[in-house]
Amino acid sequence: MNDVSRETPSVPDAARRVFRVDRLPLAERYAELLATAGVERGLIGPRETPRLWDRHLLNCAVLGRLIDEGASVADIGSGAGLPGLVLAVARPDLSLTLVEPLLRRTTFLAEVADELGLENVEVVRGRADALHGRRSFDVVTSRAVAPLGRLLEWSMPLVSPGGAVVAMKGCSVTEEIAEAAEVLERLGCAEPTVTVIGADASISTTVAVRVAWADPTTVSLPSVPGPAGGRGRRSSSRTKRRKKS
Repeated sequence: MNDVSRETPSVPDAARRVFRVDRLPLAERYAELLATAGVERGLIGPRETPRLWDRHLLNCAVLGRLIDEGASVADIGSGAGLPGLVLAVARPDLSLTLVEPLLRRTTFLAEVADELGLENVEVVRGRADALHGRRSFDVVTSRAVAPLGRLLEWSMPLVSPGGAVVAMKGCSVTEEIAEAAEVLERLGCAEPTVTVIGADASISTTVAVRVAWADPTTVSLPSVPGPAGGRGRRSSSRTKRRKKS
């Protein structure tokens, strides 16, 4: 087996167009953590290291262009934090909840959030459907989690009446939308819209699909509130939460 270098690639010029100057050092450190601990723990493939910036960090960061200021965001199946941690770095105005069922991944997510001082991040260990009826968010994001139909069944119950799913997708997004027609109708979703972003930043473009409610007035809010804010770890819960400053 050929040894693949884990050296973090140098910061491309495009990163300075995507990340604010005061947030770029955090993005650089996150890239270092992905290239080292992320690879060592099997959260990201070693062959992805040379293209961490273009394929992962930058194309996740531009997703933030589709999210309103101050929004609450749930990133389901967060994995190594793509796009959730990237959005938290690029957009400190957002409140991010990273939802991930695997312990080794949630441990990594919490460690990165601590090291980078991301107080706008909450890490929840569990499946997205465990939060159904308990939490709601302005935006629910994901990347390479599931085909659109299944993704909507997991995501839409978490979307607030005026919110939307904003998911990163690939070139087959049109086919996925067609295949999800029954789910879209059954859940009461509006017609999906597809946006391609990132071309102006000279990076690999990001294809995002946005799905909102067809009639927000028929959407019920969760009957059980989410966990209260507060610093530090909650020893009696599987949730780690940081209060947004």
